[in-house]
Amino acid sequence: MWGQDKQNGTPATDEQQVQDQSKSGGPVDVNAFVGTGVEFKGTISYSGTVRIDGFLEGEIRTDGTLLIGEEAVIQATISAGKIVCKGKITGDVVATEGVKLHVPAVITGSVKTPEISMEAGVLFNGVLEMSQGVREVPQGATKHTLGAVVAEAIGVTNDILKKELELTSGSKKA
Repeated sequence: MWGQDKQNGTPATDEQQVQDQSKSGGPVDVNAFVGTGVEFKGTISYSGTVRIDGFLEGEIRTDGTLLIGEEAVIQATISAGKIVCKGKITGDVVATEGVKLHVPAVITGSVKTPEISMEAGVLFNGVLEMSQGVREVPQGATKHTLGAVVAEAIGVTNDILKKELELTSGSKKA
C-alpha cells in the first residue's frame, strides 16, 4: 500500500519514502510532485507532503513535509514543518520540526531548525541555527550563561568574578 512498509504493513518513514520513491520513480503519499526534468519558477504553498525531483526556483511554504529527491535542484527560500533532503538546496531554510540530510545532499545557505540529522558525506556550506524559539522550552527550565556554568564548574565565586571584571575594565585602580 502507498506510504506503508511493504514487509510489515507499518507506516513508512520519511527516509523510506525518499528511498522508495527514488527506486520506483513515483510519489508515495504526496499531495504534489515535481518530477525529474520539470522546471518550476514561483511560489509553492501547500499542506501535507510534497516531493520535488526537478528544478525549483522561488519559494516553498508549508506546515507539512518537504521531500527533496536526489535529482532535485532547489534555489529557494523554504519554510516547512519537516524537510528530508537528498538533493541540492541553495537558499534560506526554516523547518519548525526538523531537517534530515541524506547523501548526496548539498546545502548552501542558512538553516534554522530545532533538530537536524546529517549523514557523513553530506555537504553543508552555510549557517546553522538550532532554535529553541521553534520549540517550547519546558516550564521551570533554568537558563544559564556559558560563563556562569564555567565559573560554577571551576569553583569561582561571584565575588572573584566581580573583582576580575573590575581589574580588566579599569574601573578600579589597583
